Amino acid sequence: SHLNLLLYTPPCRRFHILFNVRLFMPTERRNILTVGKKSMKWIPVIMILPIVLIRGFTTIYPILVTMLNSLYNIKVLSGIHEFTGLSNYVNVFKDDKIISSIKFTAIFVIVSMVFHVVLGVILALILNMKFKGRRFLRTIVLIPWAMPAVVIGMAAKWGFNNDYGLINDFIRRFFSDFQYNWLINKGSARAAVIAMDLWKDLPFFAILVLSGLQFISGDIYEAAKVDGANSFQSFKRITLPLIIRNVLTLCIPFTLWRLTSFDLVYAMTSGGPGEDTSLIAYRIAMESFTNLNIGYASTLAIMLFIVMVFFSWFNIRFMRRYTE
Repeated sequence: SHLNLLLYTPPCRRFHILFNVRLFMPTERRNILTVGKKSMKWIPVIMILPIVLIRGFTTIYPILVTMLNSLYNIKVLSGIHEFTGLSNYVNVFKDDKIISSIKFTAIFVIVSMVFHVVLGVILALILNMKFKGRRFLRTIVLIPWAMPAVVIGMAAKWGFNNDYGLINDFIRRFFSDFQYNWLINKGSARAAVIAMDLWKDLPFFAILVLSGLQFISGDIYEAAKVDGANSFQSFKRITLPLIIRNVLTLCIPFTLWRLTSFDLVYAMTSGGPGEDTSLIAYRIAMESFTNLNIGYASTLAIMLFIVMVFFSWFNIRFMRRYTE
């Protein structure tokens, strides 16, 4: 049979045997095989079609509806639903609350990401060192990241309290007359929000950077040490070039998470004092679910979406040019 012939034939001649078998096969059987191969091409499309439809319904459709709503003045409580064109987009730049939210969002994202990169790389280098208890430290360092942001925000609200907060209690052990309302003053409230954001997500950033450090062979450092390189030179010439792509890639999702951060501010300061810690995502939520101003909230959401798309494109383009 053809099967026995293939089993006892060298691999280099199997192709010729299969070709000849197909060549002298009856026409009907050859047509069946050809049709079968053509139909097989549609199987991957059929398999991924449900996922594509679900993704389109849960992602593309809401974006299109939000874009349409941004062109209307929709106020649920007043029963208003009228077409206003681009007036919502113009009003955004006349709204002092939105301008304040945009300013703090920019400060929040830039400062938080700078510290994420610098402190995250330092923490990753520490966790990459060989010392007793390293595995235990790598485990417990992720505890803040595993906690919900709402829980962290509520705990921070108590921790920064002037009368019975943990922060002031610690300071009063050295300065007994110390009195300060951290979440009432503008500068300290913003600093506290950024600090708690770092406390939560910095360990996760460091662990992801650590995963890149694990792929660097120790032989490279041994060779550099033999050539007379010190620790700083090894970091500058070996470690940093090898992990920079990993760090730049991590900056994309972490920055987008900062732009859409809502729950920490909601639980910790509720945007106060005034609107000084109101992030743009928090403002969108307030306009949508508190003021029920759907049209204006949709406008803010679309503008934030455009900023996120532009940032992602710019970061990817910069990363490609930097790593080429």
